[in-house]
Amino acid sequence: MAQKTLIEAVTDALHHEMAQDDRVVVFGEDVGRKGGVFGATAGLQEAYGTERCFDTPLSECGIIGTAVGMAVYGMRPVAEIQFLDFIYPAFDQIVSEAAKMRYRSGGEYTCPLVIRSPYGGGIRGGHYHSQSSEAYFCHTPGLKVVVPSTPADTKGLLIASIRDEDPVMFLEPKRSYRSLKGEVPEGEHYVPLGVGRVAREGTDVTVVAYGAMVPIVEKAAEKAAELGKSVEIIDPRTLVPLDEELILESVRKTGRCVVVYEAPKTCGFGAEIAAIVAEKAIGHLEGPVVRVAGFDTPFPYSLEHLYMPDVRRVLKGIQRTFEW
Repeated sequence: MAQKTLIEAVTDALHHEMAQDDRVVVFGEDVGRKGGVFGATAGLQEAYGTERCFDTPLSECGIIGTAVGMAVYGMRPVAEIQFLDFIYPAFDQIVSEAAKMRYRSGGEYTCPLVIRSPYGGGIRGGHYHSQSSEAYFCHTPGLKVVVPSTPADTKGLLIASIRDEDPVMFLEPKRSYRSLKGEVPEGEHYVPLGVGRVAREGTDVTVVAYGAMVPIVEKAAEKAAELGKSVEIIDPRTLVPLDEELILESVRKTGRCVVVYEAPKTCGFGAEIAAIVAEKAIGHLEGPVVRVAGFDTPFPYSLEHLYMPDVRRVLKGIQRTFEW
């Protein structure tokens, strides 16, 4: 295995799939010669040519509309939207066309495309470059939503997403692009969608987190251990489909649950996780399900460090479950 950053794992996965399958094409704003605003597609155009890795106009609607057409005709497009904040002009193409294709055709057509986009805060990008709007897409039947948290999972989940027969929103925690490094298998590495992982075993409280929040929760778990609390961390890896049973199994063991996400608290995907736990594991709960999330405001620039969940806020959430 090689040590790679999360962004290098993205590039590795794209290289692997483009080399294996000439139906895989990569396109978006500045992804070709420049290699993407974050460098995720660096070297792809040189390796596979301008017909398989190319720049597009500044039109998110056009990018996704083109990807839908390619997918229906048998290709495997991987479209990049520079920031998840920019995806809204393409919203209709995603939720009305890509997500509905299999259903509206009675299964005659599928739409195997991947929409890659960096999401979330942590880079002082302000309110137009820091949003976490995954809940919009989780609410749309027909879409799969993937949020990796480690370099190894990033590679394995992206390969699985490219090979999937349905449209996948692949949301990358840009805060972790270069701040996180880990071992990544060389060559073939496949992590199936819909299967979560136990990021840390524990006995006293379950904390569910995904994406950039997982490293924060891991640090909080270390602090909690110093206070005598054993924290189990569940990383769903994919939000849709969600590995409900893994979460419920953990909560039934620990009797407590905290859900951590950086999107606004109201109607964030963490609220769905909390509802599942309350509905299906209430008899095992020894305290309230606690959500630690962003605030119901636009994402701030100068107060980013206060908006995003941190170790202190996660610890406070864990403590609340023991104070009931």
